[in-house]
Amino acid sequence: MSAASVPLPRWVTFGLMPALNLAVAFLISGLVVAFIGESPLEAVEVLLTGALGSGEGIGYTLFYATNFIFTGLAVAVAFHCGLFNIGGEGQAYLGGLGAALVALSLGEVLPWYATMPVAVLAAALFGAAWALIPAWLQASRGSHIVITTIMFNFIGAALMVYLLVNILKVPGAMAPETRTFAEGGQLPKLAFPFELFGARLGAAPFNVSFVIALLMAVLVWLLIWRTRLGYEIRATGTNPTAAIYAGIPYRRTVIVTMLISGGLAGMMALNPVMGASARLQVEFVGGAGFVGIAVALMGRSHPLGIVFAAILFGVLYQGGAELSFWIPSITRDMIVVIQGLVILFAGALENMFRPALARLFWRVPTASSVKA
Repeated sequence: MSAASVPLPRWVTFGLMPALNLAVAFLISGLVVAFIGESPLEAVEVLLTGALGSGEGIGYTLFYATNFIFTGLAVAVAFHCGLFNIGGEGQAYLGGLGAALVALSLGEVLPWYATMPVAVLAAALFGAAWALIPAWLQASRGSHIVITTIMFNFIGAALMVYLLVNILKVPGAMAPETRTFAEGGQLPKLAFPFELFGARLGAAPFNVSFVIALLMAVLVWLLIWRTRLGYEIRATGTNPTAAIYAGIPYRRTVIVTMLISGGLAGMMALNPVMGASARLQVEFVGGAGFVGIAVALMGRSHPLGIVFAAILFGVLYQGGAELSFWIPSITRDMIVVIQGLVILFAGALENMFRPALARLFWRVPTASSVKA
């Protein structure tokens, strides 16, 4: 029996192994920082202080984490069905279009708490619609979901540029963006939790979409592990042939899963579009769709793990910005390298420690002991 196939305790799989991967990633990052002549300990202190040392820093960290929770959940739902949805960027673009149309049309006549549910539904529907064609091609024609979703990312970005330049742009304005939403089309900041502890949110655009993201995490957990559809999704992802033999409709399961995944990615747009800028702009996604892949891998496709992994990447984004400001020799490119190392060890090398941990906890026989 190989170490790779040995089941490990859940706390090892979801706790110890990610912690070891993260520790190695930061250790190597520290060596890179030391190589350029800076102190790794000072760099860590600046990074953590910038991300968690003030109310404003925490606000920015959670703002970034909100994006990654949505996209991480989107990737995780598809993972459970054996699908690799790399189309989070394009689905978020279309979700932003849906949310913006609602904010532009209802923001002047309804308060934010009445506009928000409609905007959430519109963002989810537009994101799901952008995932429909790749899902159908995968389920009906066998077209690989990775290829089709990547292609739709480019189509979505090009469509967004066209709409903002030719249709939605304010007449006479130079910037390719919509007009600023009325107050009813903006999501309010979440300042009161900080005020309870005597902190100030400052300029951080942390808003109520964070609450929506946490609610989606709970709903995804209920869906995957407490519903019949969730069982069918997991069964299809584990063994499609056995699932079909058991009577689970493959085509329907794949399409429904991708619609849910696309809807979650589309809802990511609520945070930057209605919560931060109060307008629809080019490049508002900012790579969050791809970061969601790393978040889902690090979180082991479990909603709780995804929330913690998203916060970690929020720390890296906000702390990295502070780090490059206070220590100029550590550039933004180096911050990207650190993020890449985390992704590498959390994703591509996630099983690096599994053989040793399997032998430690289960005493898996080695080749020499089997021969003896």
